[in-house]
Amino acid sequence: MAIHDDGRPDPDALLASAERSNRGHLKIFLGAAPGVGKTWEMLDAAQAKRQRGLDVVAGLIETHGRAGTLQKLEGLELLPRRAVPYRGQALEEFDLDAALARHPRLLLVDELAHTNAPGLRHAKRWQDVQEVLKAGIDVWSTVNVQHLESLNDQVARITGVRVAETIPDTVLDMADEIELIDLPPAELRARLQEGHIYRPDVATRALKDFFREGNLGALREMALRRAAQRIDRDVTQYMRLRAIPGPWPVAERVLALVGADASAGNVVRHAARLAEALRAPLTAFHVERTSDDARVQAALDLAVQLGGNVVTQNATDLVHAVLDYAGQHNITHIVMGRQPAKRWRFGRRLAEALTRQSAAFSLHFVPLPAAPAPRPGRKPSKPDWEPYLLASALLGAVTVIGVVANKYVPQEAMGLIFTGIIAAMASRSGRNAGLFTAFFAFLLWNFCFLPPVYTFSVSDPRDVVALLVFLLVGLLTGQLAGRVRQEAGAAAARVEALRRISLFGQRLSRAATLSDVLAGAAEEAASMANAGIVLLSGPAGLRAEATQPSGTMLDEAAAAAAEWCFAHGVETGFGTSTLPSVPWRFLPLASNAGGIGVLGAKPAAISPPLAQALSALAGQTALAVERARLSLHTARAEAQQDSQKLRNALLASLSHDLRTPLTSIRGAAETLAQAGNALDASTRADLLASITQDTARMTKFLANIMDMARIESGGLTVRRERVRLEEVVEAAIARVSGALYTRVNIAPDATHAQADPALLEQVIVNLLDNAVKYAPPDSHIRISATRAGNSIGLGVADAGVGIAPGELQAVFDSFFRASRGDRVAPGTGLGLAIAKAFTEAMGGTISAQSPRTDLPADGMPGTIITLELPAA
Repeated sequence: MAIHDDGRPDPDALLASAERSNRGHLKIFLGAAPGVGKTWEMLDAAQAKRQRGLDVVAGLIETHGRAGTLQKLEGLELLPRRAVPYRGQALEEFDLDAALARHPRLLLVDELAHTNAPGLRHAKRWQDVQEVLKAGIDVWSTVNVQHLESLNDQVARITGVRVAETIPDTVLDMADEIELIDLPPAELRARLQEGHIYRPDVATRALKDFFREGNLGALREMALRRAAQRIDRDVTQYMRLRAIPGPWPVAERVLALVGADASAGNVVRHAARLAEALRAPLTAFHVERTSDDARVQAALDLAVQLGGNVVTQNATDLVHAVLDYAGQHNITHIVMGRQPAKRWRFGRRLAEALTRQSAAFSLHFVPLPAAPAPRPGRKPSKPDWEPYLLASALLGAVTVIGVVANKYVPQEAMGLIFTGIIAAMASRSGRNAGLFTAFFAFLLWNFCFLPPVYTFSVSDPRDVVALLVFLLVGLLTGQLAGRVRQEAGAAAARVEALRRISLFGQRLSRAATLSDVLAGAAEEAASMANAGIVLLSGPAGLRAEATQPSGTMLDEAAAAAAEWCFAHGVETGFGTSTLPSVPWRFLPLASNAGGIGVLGAKPAAISPPLAQALSALAGQTALAVERARLSLHTARAEAQQDSQKLRNALLASLSHDLRTPLTSIRGAAETLAQAGNALDASTRADLLASITQDTARMTKFLANIMDMARIESGGLTVRRERVRLEEVVEAAIARVSGALYTRVNIAPDATHAQADPALLEQVIVNLLDNAVKYAPPDSHIRISATRAGNSIGLGVADAGVGIAPGELQAVFDSFFRASRGDRVAPGTGLGLAIAKAFTEAMGGTISAQSPRTDLPADGMPGTIITLELPAA
């Protein structure tokens, strides 16, 4: 955002102001710690508003049993709380819908960082407040500084307590007004000892832990700083909204001007020391030039390492760019390098211009180092003679043609032709080639075309003027065309870097595994440089996980640079101030949890656009690696959870389905052993039948377990052959008790299928057993087979209680039992899972349908399970 030169307000500031006017007004009472009196102050101000006739409603106030807070609530309308059942108890929460329906002019909502109970519309109370504001209702709320997300780690280090409930810093930025509720630590501890905040037993523990005087002092400083930052932002916004030129020195800010000279690093260091002394933010400012070398990027990297921000712009007027940025961002101190006085340079003109025009800023000039360090990453290069040879050839050819055709081409036309050649060479090969062409074109035009020809003397005074104008125009044309070429090249490099990063981001979004992410990062780094490598941290140190070209190895010096980069979290190697002799450039890969590795590239030369692209690549790679690791961790956790569920289900099944028949067998056996002779033959036969039946049940259960173990271990052997369905169905019916009256209907063209006879029989047995369990005793089970193309559809239908729509897919999972009314049928929940595995092993599919469409709508829904097998 900027203030326009014509005095118009900043349009972005106007838009932000308009957006705020379309919603309710948010005021936050900010405190340094619990008990400073935020809620009391909010209620006191609200009572004053109510007495002036404003419609004020207390949406939710946490009194914590404090008498002063309860007294302040008298006379205010209280919104009923919403009871939310949670784990056997009722939690009282803010009723968002009731607040929207009541629609007061001012709503009081305490504890902005509160986490809502599960089941409410929003997870956090500040999200409820956002919706209230959108409805046009003004809101007052309270929050402590330790609840800000950006300060969570600092608060944990200071107090030893990790605050669980936090709010994004953007929520505080969203507030239209912030009132700081401040209380000295000694007075706050006194209130705590007097019982004004917590119960005496809780207060005693709090005084020894969170409420230590040092903790409270640090929290108080955080709150004061955050409030000061907000005031400074409000002042800046006020200036932009009303087109007031800056700066307003309400807070100190330091700006370091970084250029491609030997003092760049010194400027950043001096500015950092000044910012630390003033406790002010530091910004490193650089205007891009194609003449920039690795010293610029090294200085910008140093600024980041020293805690500053980096701003890079592309501008033709350097003085205007610096003053414009400094005025917009309320800069108070500008630090720049002093240039040698013996040379007439643009740097001197910048210093002089800033001295004349920057009366509102404090200028700091840093002297040149006594022994300038060599340029990092700069290798001696051979001069490129090709542009000069080409310019010489063009000038020679045009001169020869002009001399031969001098009767047809006037001398003025030759001057224009030479000017065109100058512009073309400057645009093609840069400023130096353009100036070279301009100088020799001037000599050739004078020598070959201006009378007297073939001499450097000029007879006509008008030709002298024309010659001087030609020289001036030629030099300016070469200079300007070269600059345009340089800026076009810089713009093209930035666009290409952005394109690469955008494409890489799309590639990362499609990466399915961590290996894909690492391989993509190495390939992208290699496409920007000559080679790329990604090293991740492990128990034994850094290890190369992906390289491009394949097999790329780091020598001892490069490995040491990579280790330094990882250990210190700074860029090292080629083009930096740390180990610049290493041909690799290493960038740290860091996540919220700390360092995770290093990205390396091996460029032939380093430029600011390339350095910025590599930095962006490293940032995206770190995020993608962290995301891939989290996905892998989540998948493993889910797999462990599923495994634990299966294990628990198996143990429960074993406990129930083995203990029940064993108990029956034991009871029958003990009865026979103790009173066998006293029992009649019929009773003994019944007991023996019971033992036989329960033994068969246990055998079937163990067979299911063994079948599932075979499937899971991959030991299932399938023998496919032409099977007569009628024979297999009859054998299966004979094995299932209660299925003797099953109706069988096999179509004439569906008599045979390709399957394993034993496995198919077991599948039908499991389906019949399932149908018998859940169908009424007097209902009929139906087996039908039809043909559709090259497939046989074999269906087992019952008229039972059916399956809920949401459970149709889950019925084939191991240990799953569908909720079928109030019935709890015996079984392991493995029958249908085994049927599915056997069917798929034979090359078929299995599906369930419920309710059946051929049954009356007023009866039981029924279920039909259909096998699809290859026809034979």
